[in-house]
Amino acid sequence: MSSPIGRHAVRAAPTHVAGDPILRTRSRLLRATAITLLCGVALLIGVGTAAAHTQLIGSDPADGASLDTAPTSVSLEFNEAMQPQFSTLTLIGPDGTAYQSGEVLADGGVVSIAVSPLGPAGRYEIGYRVISQDGHPVTGSVAFTLTAPGPGAVAATTPPASTAPATPAPAEQPAAAPVPEDEGGAPVWPWVVGAVVLVGGGVGAAMRLGRG
Repeated sequence: MSSPIGRHAVRAAPTHVAGDPILRTRSRLLRATAITLLCGVALLIGVGTAAAHTQLIGSDPADGASLDTAPTSVSLEFNEAMQPQFSTLTLIGPDGTAYQSGEVLADGGVVSIAVSPLGPAGRYEIGYRVISQDGHPVTGSVAFTLTAPGPGAVAATTPPASTAPATPAPAEQPAAAPVPEDEGGAPVWPWVVGAVVLVGGGVGAAMRLGRG
């Protein structure tokens, strides 16, 4: 038969253990570990959500494709529906010219735009900027190579026909009246004066002879 003192000693033991500083430290460590794990899970979920933004899943022409015929339009396909008013597409050729034409069209996740007749052979880059459904802008580019000059290059090398009217030939002007030239001969007035003097002298001599 156990004594009351022995029973009290056995019951007091758990109270001594619960107040052990080592156990309290372990409990705090477990709580800190649990909180850290929860924070890590939350961060992973956030990263997964950020990675779920709009993604490009295809293009026409395909990225890196080589074409011998110039396309008349280009299109990009995304993993979610796009809004045309929030989408921008460009097509820049090897000569630095922008070949996109008109407005961006959207059909579900596919956005497209018409292009002008392409120019020289070379690398053409399709640039895009779209807005994902969560409001984040997404930008990027793909490219294809045109192996032969497009119709735009052929048109550029053909000189345009001249539309300027021909310049009329100047009208023939009437010939000017010839200007008499000075022949440089001796003046005739001394001879006229001399003749008058001789005639006058002869008349005077005749009158004197008649009186005589």
